[in-house]
Amino acid sequence: MSSGWNNYGLPFIPGYSFRDLTKSSFHRSQTLSYRNGYAMPRRPSVGIGQEPLLSEQLTQQQINELTFERSDIAYATQDKSHYEQFIPAHVALYQKTLRFNAYFLEDVPQSPEEDYRVRPVVIYYYLEDDSMCIMEPVVENSGMQQGKRLKRQRVPKNEHGEHYLWKDFNLGIDLEMYGVKYHITQCDAFTKEFMQSEGIVLNEPEPTPEDPYTRRRNKPSAKTSRTTGSTFENIQRFPYTENMVLRFRAFRIESNSAHRITWPVVINYYLVDDTVEIREVHERNSGQEHFTLFMRRQKIPKKIKSEVFPSCVLEVPKEHVEEYYSPKDFQLGQTIKLLSHHLLLLDFDSFTKDYYQRNYPDMEMKAVEIERKEEVKKKEIPPYNGFGSIEDSLRNCFSLIPAPPKVKLLRLEDKVLRYAAQLVSPYPEDADRQFVLSYHLLNDMISIFEKPVRNSGIIGGKFLEKTRVPKPGSSVDNPEFYSPADFAIGATVEIFSHRFVLTNTEHNVLNYLESNSSQIPSQTLDSVRQKLGVEAANNKPKEQKDEGPVS
Repeated sequence: MSSGWNNYGLPFIPGYSFRDLTKSSFHRSQTLSYRNGYAMPRRPSVGIGQEPLLSEQLTQQQINELTFERSDIAYATQDKSHYEQFIPAHVALYQKTLRFNAYFLEDVPQSPEEDYRVRPVVIYYYLEDDSMCIMEPVVENSGMQQGKRLKRQRVPKNEHGEHYLWKDFNLGIDLEMYGVKYHITQCDAFTKEFMQSEGIVLNEPEPTPEDPYTRRRNKPSAKTSRTTGSTFENIQRFPYTENMVLRFRAFRIESNSAHRITWPVVINYYLVDDTVEIREVHERNSGQEHFTLFMRRQKIPKKIKSEVFPSCVLEVPKEHVEEYYSPKDFQLGQTIKLLSHHLLLLDFDSFTKDYYQRNYPDMEMKAVEIERKEEVKKKEIPPYNGFGSIEDSLRNCFSLIPAPPKVKLLRLEDKVLRYAAQLVSPYPEDADRQFVLSYHLLNDMISIFEKPVRNSGIIGGKFLEKTRVPKPGSSVDNPEFYSPADFAIGATVEIFSHRFVLTNTEHNVLNYLESNSSQIPSQTLDSVRQKLGVEAANNKPKEQKDEGPVS
């Protein structure tokens, strides 16, 4: 049954529909259900008001007929039009640019020799957004500001708000942009192919007219011909030899009655005007002041016409010079004299090598290697001046800002060997004075403390600050300091003209000496053991070991 008919065989048009009074349910069955927390669609089984669905009333034969039923309107089988995918213009024309060669005339009102100048430009037209930019090729030493004349933008065509499009371009026409009239002469192959594909017939290409100023400059005038030959030659070779420099590596030799000194230099020969410049090559710690420029750039005379020339004149006039130095005078391996300076040519760079091979093939240019014997001076440490410790004074000889002397491992930071000492003095009042001599293992320093005795008349306290004490008789240049091997019980230690006798020590001193017994003399170790009674305790049998009191 068609969807345009109701259940009673009447069409769905005004006047043919009525409400079923027997129908009391109008709700629609739920078509959504949840499964594992997700909303899932569900096909309804009944219609609105529990009415059976139309699809449920159709038989399988009717469904097949509706499925394979053809439309009453027949279409031509020949119509097989294919619709291509739409591509925007900014994508299809991305990075596609039309390139036109053009020129414009620049008026020169205040020059008696020229009226205008021809300045060539290149016009770029970007098809993706109909923008344009104008570039002028940069000519070296032109004296004019060149490069980008018009940045990329849409150029207005008239006062009505219209802009230039690619349809407005052709060869041999004039385009006025911001008051400047550009005449288009040529275009590239892509531009020609694009314009022809769009149905535009291009005119014949035109040559760019010659600039009268450039033509007059290339052709020597009568005024130029009256100049000297060398001046005219310099003018002619300036555009071709500018920024061309011949670079040589050499030694500046200074000889006197005592010895011969050589200093490395670099010689720069400028081909544009035949001038020479000498620069020093400074080495580290050479003892020479850092003056980079040894001789300023100038033309150096090789031969002077007048042999009797006043030596007080520093600059020789051109009229008195017969010949200047030229590239053919610089031969590797030979000594050249430039303004009383003798220079030995050793080597040159790659550009200079190519220049001589091209212009002077007969000259044999081979690099020369000279071994410089560097005198290695042995550093002599000055003698100790008595200020501060020897280690601190030695650090001043190694660095301008001295660093603190290196100490031993941190495991010896709190290790101190203490000894009881008595002062050896001819005065009877010093007999009862008691001292503690401390040896610090971290930095091998000695400090002495005097025990205060009441009513002795002598103030106790610090007797000697921590310092390294040299043995008597050792030299100042190579001092020998006290070490734990010298502190035997009963030995006399002389510290800065004061003599002390070691009378006793602690058990930790014995433990340290035994752990380093390979560095301690047996005499020192035995004296400490004997004083502390360790030897007697070791010889006592175990059965006779004293037992503690019985409670």
